[in-house]
Amino acid sequence: MDTLRALEAFVHSVELGSLSGAARALDTTQPTVSKLVAGLERSLGVRLLRRTAAGLSLTEEGQRFHERARRMLEDYGDAVSDVREGIQQPRGLLRMSAPVTMGQRHLNAMAVEFLGLYPDIELELVLDDRFVDPLEERIDVSLRVGGALPPDLVARHLGTWPRVLVASPDYIAARGKPRKPQDLLAHDYLRYAAGDDGVLLQGPDGPVTVPVRSRYRVNNAVALLDSVLGGAGISLQPTWMVADLLADGRLVRVLGRHTGPAQEVHLLYAPRRHQPLRVRVLVDFLAERVAKLPGASRPVTR
Repeated sequence: MDTLRALEAFVHSVELGSLSGAARALDTTQPTVSKLVAGLERSLGVRLLRRTAAGLSLTEEGQRFHERARRMLEDYGDAVSDVREGIQQPRGLLRMSAPVTMGQRHLNAMAVEFLGLYPDIELELVLDDRFVDPLEERIDVSLRVGGALPPDLVARHLGTWPRVLVASPDYIAARGKPRKPQDLLAHDYLRYAAGDDGVLLQGPDGPVTVPVRSRYRVNNAVALLDSVLGGAGISLQPTWMVADLLADGRLVRVLGRHTGPAQEVHLLYAPRRHQPLRVRVLVDFLAERVAKLPGASRPVTR
């Protein structure tokens, strides 16, 4: 029996939920996968999978064996990568996830640049504002903007970007410029739909919360920024989002001595002893490029 092939058939069947899914992933047939898994069960002397009309499920022995089998395959892949690194360029498929706005504003251009540097790599960029579990969804590298960090992943800190209040020049010309936080109560304040009514600011006199109420709320950060650019009101935006717009005068800073809660940016990836070369070059590339985004409040921490 080809033990390595049998382990691949078993692990893919579990993680893809069917023998047919494993067959597609391994570029073979369902009967072949079934024979490989059955042979593995015979060699171990235990049943690993229950096969029913509803699908596959792991036996108690299968549950214990699955995680170790997956790690064995990862270790084998790492060993092969290590041997080949000296004679090959980084190659293969990478899957990366990131928030929608960061992807649209910055990562899409970075991805195109990265592919130009590494012609043997394929890159799939998954833009989604929900939490994407890298282990469950086969994501190699995940860029996280704010939020809790999973304890079972490596989190590489890239930098800290404060939030600042901004508005368009036309809005300020028409409505005037706030001079103190409480002046925001007389203005149109735009916010993300999931946010709180009040806005928390840190200033020279310490923190202050202004109980602003928003007539317009939207659940997409790009749409929110477009509304600010169109003169609809004042909004709190991360500096990685608006630094270039402030520099070219399309937006102006409001209450320049006050900032909102900062955003921490991290790269997340699995804690494997030997990451494939393609993953390592992507992590290093993104760490360098993202840390250079404008508006960071302090240097990148390794």
